[in-house]
Amino acid sequence: MTKPEVRINYRIVVPLVLIFVILTLVFPRSAKFAYDYKKGSPWTHETLLAQFDFPILKTEEQLREERSRSKSATVPYYRFRQDIVDNNLKAAGDLDLGEYSSLRPQILSALENVYSRGVVTDEGVRLEKGEDPTSAVMYIQKGKRATKRPASEVYKESDARARLLSDVSAKRQSANVDSVLRAARVYDLVTANLDYDPRTTDLVNSESSSRISTTQGFVSAGQLIVSEGEIVTSEVAQMIDSYKVEYENNMGYGGPKILFWLGNALLALVITLLFFLVIYFLNKRIFKDTRRYWYMVLVFLIAALTTMLVNKYAPKFLYMVPFTLTALYLEAFFKNKMNLPVCVASFMPLLIFPSNGVVLFVMFTVASVVAVFAFKYFNQGWQQFLTAGIVFISLIITYFGFRFIGMVSDDPYQAVLFMFIGSMLNVAGYPLIYLFEKMFGLVSNSRLLELCDTNNPLLRDLEQKAPGTFQHSLQVMNMADAAARAIEANSLLVRAGALYHDIGKMMNPACFIENESLLGNGTRYHDGLSAKESAMAIIKHVSDGMALAKERKLPSLVSDFIKTHHGTSNTGYFYTKYLNEGGDPADVDCFFYKGSKPRSKEQVILMLCDSVEAASRTLKDNSPETFSQFVENIVAGKVKIGQLDDADISIKQLNTVKDVLKNYLSQMYHERVEYPHMK
Repeated sequence: MTKPEVRINYRIVVPLVLIFVILTLVFPRSAKFAYDYKKGSPWTHETLLAQFDFPILKTEEQLREERSRSKSATVPYYRFRQDIVDNNLKAAGDLDLGEYSSLRPQILSALENVYSRGVVTDEGVRLEKGEDPTSAVMYIQKGKRATKRPASEVYKESDARARLLSDVSAKRQSANVDSVLRAARVYDLVTANLDYDPRTTDLVNSESSSRISTTQGFVSAGQLIVSEGEIVTSEVAQMIDSYKVEYENNMGYGGPKILFWLGNALLALVITLLFFLVIYFLNKRIFKDTRRYWYMVLVFLIAALTTMLVNKYAPKFLYMVPFTLTALYLEAFFKNKMNLPVCVASFMPLLIFPSNGVVLFVMFTVASVVAVFAFKYFNQGWQQFLTAGIVFISLIITYFGFRFIGMVSDDPYQAVLFMFIGSMLNVAGYPLIYLFEKMFGLVSNSRLLELCDTNNPLLRDLEQKAPGTFQHSLQVMNMADAAARAIEANSLLVRAGALYHDIGKMMNPACFIENESLLGNGTRYHDGLSAKESAMAIIKHVSDGMALAKERKLPSLVSDFIKTHHGTSNTGYFYTKYLNEGGDPADVDCFFYKGSKPRSKEQVILMLCDSVEAASRTLKDNSPETFSQFVENIVAGKVKIGQLDDADISIKQLNTVKDVLKNYLSQMYHERVEYPHMK
């Protein structure tokens, strides 16, 4: 007796110990800033003095404004073409100036002076729209060195020719220099030697904008940051924010290391205990189902570890993490009453460690509830994007609610972008459900919905080959669904079980009374068969159903309904007939089903609904008393032969199921008005 108890405890404790150890190891190793404050409110703590030197960080708004100004003031980049200068000077040295050959030195000197400053086309230096040419600057790369110079220092081609004429004329005032320069085509040698480089322009300006300083000022150790009772203005909040960043990044924990580890261990213990208590009080039966229990542990750890790792290495990306997948992963295999409490437990590290943890915790808790609600209506194909959009809207509404009251001060554009990406990642991450199904041998609600679609090929085969059985299955499904909802059982699972519980009848449909019309001519399948032969033919639909379920790869959670819907009961009609005909009471094994007794509430519901629906067709009286006594007799009969001995269902729940079945029969077989004949 003690062995099973130890084993059960062992299976419960090991996952909890794993959670505790992992959380203890991944919790932060540095101290967290211990002061809470809000811009516009008084500083409620003691006077805060700087313990160390730290820079004052610019806000996101300030940085965005400076980057915008930097991008609007683009500095053009030009390359100095020495080859053009050399070729033109050589051509000038070879010109035939005739009787004015004495002008050659002056022409070469003037060209060298013009080219030394640089020449651009008559379009001029490329400036931004509205930029003042007198204050514009440009980069000029000559050789391997680039210098920044005023744009007004370089010549346009027309200005360079005018300067050439001016310099040469100053040396030879007696000659008609302009005519000589035109005749010798000297002006043609004045061409642009500065080439605009758009690619380097973009690169240089993007680098310069990225080199914007992120700080504006400095606070020395011992300097006052904020006094007790002082209103936290924008400037004070900026200083406190900067101090907080420096404190958490570099200050570390100043006390004994053992106490810090002990604190982490205690927090890990609290979160682990919360996880355990949520399961214990809401559905302790999960502890007995190893696969479902370990799956819940995995989902919990994924959420907690993601929080810790992203917060450590890239905290700004916390907005992008699809935490709402936690709720969707749980919703796929558990009831809604489990989802939110487990989500709250898994989001606890989010509440404790990030600097804006309260905001993130509330945002993703609200979004998780919204995601589960929306997913009930939009869960097929492209509709999942609608769910993602609804989640995104809930996130930004919550985010701006906190922002308007001053609890958020980060870049809103970046935050909204990250939230949008995270919402879309819900669609990308949800297909992992099917991987988890394979890993843990579970069946998701999405899979059950697919199985409940009557256009499923297996159900279409059942409808064609055994139409009476198909109609019986539909009636059982509706009856079982009503009973499951009444006692908060898994209605999706019981619907799937009801649709597939009799699929084995496809192999020999005419053997069953609901399909005898297939034979025609009033022929009956069991005419001429002995009671034993008839019983064996009927019982075979269970083994045929299990074989067909394996062939069509039905989940075991669904195929279990095939072998439990008759349990280990007997074929009452032929069993009684055999004994009445003088059969040997010791030789009745072939009259009993070789299935299993139902264990879950869902399997019990299906067994009772299957029996009630089939037997109700023999009722002659439609009074409530008849239905009540009828249902009581069927349930009592199942209890008497021990079919509910292993079932996980309470007396109260069983009574509720009986009441539902009685009401259902009353609605299905109610009295009808007899229409009078027209005279």
